[in-house]
Amino acid sequence: MRALQFREFGPVSNLRMVELPEPKADATTAVVKMVAASITPSDVKNVLGKMEHTTLPRVPGRDYAGTVVSGPKEWIGVEVWGTGGEIGYSINGSHSELIAVPIASLRRKPQSLSMQQAAAIGLTYLAAWLGLVEFACLAPDETLLVIGANGGVGGAAAQIGKSRGARVIGADRQKLSSEALAAVAIDEFFVLQDKPLESSVRDATNGRGAEVVFDTVGGPMFEPALKSLAHRGRLLELASVGDRRVSFDLLDFYHNESQLFGVDTRARDAIASSKLLGALTPLFEQGAFKPPAIDRAFPLTEGITAYEEVDRGEVRGRLVLKP
Repeated sequence: MRALQFREFGPVSNLRMVELPEPKADATTAVVKMVAASITPSDVKNVLGKMEHTTLPRVPGRDYAGTVVSGPKEWIGVEVWGTGGEIGYSINGSHSELIAVPIASLRRKPQSLSMQQAAAIGLTYLAAWLGLVEFACLAPDETLLVIGANGGVGGAAAQIGKSRGARVIGADRQKLSSEALAAVAIDEFFVLQDKPLESSVRDATNGRGAEVVFDTVGGPMFEPALKSLAHRGRLLELASVGDRRVSFDLLDFYHNESQLFGVDTRARDAIASSKLLGALTPLFEQGAFKPPAIDRAFPLTEGITAYEEVDRGEVRGRLVLKP
């Protein structure tokens, strides 16, 4: 089979189109023929060597949608979607013609989604769901602040927050894009350069602050995010732009009885991730969530070009490979 592979960490130009043996099904493993596989920023970071625990050589690619071609009889020909913290890192990923995944991770693709849309959902919605539903237990009538609302995870978080009855405030460096996932769910939006974030949030909440803050940026936004919390508020951290170390006032932190959660989707393997996809499926089928916009689709043979565009930040939506 054809696949994109890198044998050493470095620029995305290290990727090569290679021929690899086809994976085989066994008692616990099924083989899925890739129809669509998105390229996430994490996939690029993986090639660059910025993701820990990746073993080489490796076929990258985490999120996918395809058709089961080998495995249990009842799954043959079924359209599935998937993702997983090990896929593309410790086992070969979705940027190939075929992928081997645990049978227990197989989940039927939502009928309301195209293959390309289904392939662009996994990482972003998993991160948002983990943070808001499993960790922060966001409740109706609470205020959710999403930092980085123009991004994929920020947009997914805004939609999940709205679906759970929260008031959703968004913040980003630029105005909210009408094409952003968050556009259908944001109640109020702040441009970060206009005013200190904590002041904007306090003004908008009568001084209370936000019960939950989902910070998809980290780094320089960590302290403003912390200062925007209501009493006993929960702060979710997903990334760290720039310096990975931060500092804050510990006295203020414990006097406010704040809670801090790290959100790492890589801690959920394909089987654990599939359970979350199962929870998301009816919400997409009911039209409660809007899928990410697909910028363009590339054949696998042009995968390196697609990686380069994601690496340069030139993409408005998600890029998808069509193996």
